[in-house]
Amino acid sequence: MSENRIHLEFAVSGNNFASAGSASEEVKSTLKKLGIASADIRRVAIAMYEGEINMVIHAGGGVATADIYLDRIEIVLADKGKGIPDVELAMTPGWSTAPEDIRALGFGAGMGLPNMKKYTDEFVIESEVGVGTTVKMTIFFT
Repeated sequence: MSENRIHLEFAVSGNNFASAGSASEEVKSTLKKLGIASADIRRVAIAMYEGEINMVIHAGGGVATADIYLDRIEIVLADKGKGIPDVELAMTPGWSTAPEDIRALGFGAGMGLPNMKKYTDEFVIESEVGVGTTVKMTIFFT
C-alpha cells in the first residue's frame, strides 16, 4: 500500500435512511480486511457514519470519498445542500436543525459534527449558504 492509496467513492442519497451508513460500512469492511486496528476502525466508522447521516438529513445527499494510506485515512464528505449559516453554532453539542419527524426516528440529536471532530485527528469544515458543505477528516492509524 506504501504511499499508494485505496480510493473509495460513494453516492449518498438524501432522505434515504434505508441505505444511510452503507458507505461507512464498506469502508469499515475494507479496513478490517487490511488489518487496521479495531480502535482505529471504530473511530473511522463513527465519524463517517455521522457525516453520512448529516448528508441524508440536511443536504439531500452528496458524495463521500475515502482514501486509505498505510498510516491514515482521509475522508471527504461533500454536498450541494443549503449550507450551514453558523458553523461554530453547529459545532455546539446538542444543537440541531433536524425537523421533529427526523428526531422521532432517533436522529438529529445535535451530536453529529461534534462526534466527527471528536473521533478524528484532523477536522475541517467549509460551508457556504446556498452552495453546500464539505467536511475533510483525517484519522491516523495507531
